[in-house]
Amino acid sequence: MVTDRILADCRARLGFDLLAHTWNGVVLYALADGPRRPGELRTAIGGISAKVLTETLRRLEGYALVERRVFEEAPPRVEYGLTSLGRSLLGPIEALGRWSAEYGDAFVAAQGWDGDEAG
Repeated sequence: MVTDRILADCRARLGFDLLAHTWNGVVLYALADGPRRPGELRTAIGGISAKVLTETLRRLEGYALVERRVFEEAPPRVEYGLTSLGRSLLGPIEALGRWSAEYGDAFVAAQGWDGDEAG
């Protein structure tokens, strides 16, 4: 029965909950090509404040999806990269991106949004 698969304690809900946060998937995808410094991430992502990026990176680090590397240099340098667990999410994120590219216009039209609201 379908309802048996979507119970609150169901493992599948973990992925839905993870990607439900606005920036989690975006930050993970922005790290797909390798580690980046926070400023590089903000530039690549666009539209994310330093505070929200820091909160998102800390959350993803707590989930063991992202690792923080501190380089003992002057001045100190910090980079964030995907862990193997984080890298394992790139396939589902890319699949959602493909779906969005293919069906995004229909989805936006069904919602009655104009192009500016869809982001």
